[in-house]
Amino acid sequence: MEQPNEAAMIALLQKRDETALEAIRNEYGKLCGKLAFDITGCREDSEECVSDMLLKVWQTIPPKHPDSLKAYLITLIRHLAIDRYHVQTAQKRGGTQFDEALDELQDTLVSDENVSAVIEKRELTRAIERFLDTLPPQTRNVFMRRYYMADSVRGIADAYQMSVSAVKISLMRTRQKLNRFLKEEGFL
Repeated sequence: MEQPNEAAMIALLQKRDETALEAIRNEYGKLCGKLAFDITGCREDSEECVSDMLLKVWQTIPPKHPDSLKAYLITLIRHLAIDRYHVQTAQKRGGTQFDEALDELQDTLVSDENVSAVIEKRELTRAIERFLDTLPPQTRNVFMRRYYMADSVRGIADAYQMSVSAVKISLMRTRQKLNRFLKEEGFL
């Protein structure tokens, strides 16, 4: 049987047809599981995140009707995995790609307290989106894969046929540009 496209999956969800969940798992389960694993560092946690994501999709569509089901799922799984990561590492930090990505961004954002004292999270997000729109497509994609998708530097290098060193340099320069941008915008 042919896999339904995104619009068909959303339509099935709108009709409360449970076959949509199986179609979503078949089409996006591996991608979402990888993202959850990259953040949590634990296979069992990533599998639970995928199950929780499917439940959340069932609970939110309807009334929501996302333009891109894939983007919606990635956002859901990312939030669920980050929440699970925080619960699992409350007593002890692990060594996941997510840890490394957070550590790299630490100097750019100085501290959560400084940022939240100046502006709400939503406005900061909009500013970062404006900044990302100014970047060349490959630079933006490398940055997003590292800091949004928590992809490894090696994985990014392989995907874009770059050296690991070139990826690290690109990320460092982009973080420096982001830092300058946020200072100019009054966030830091």
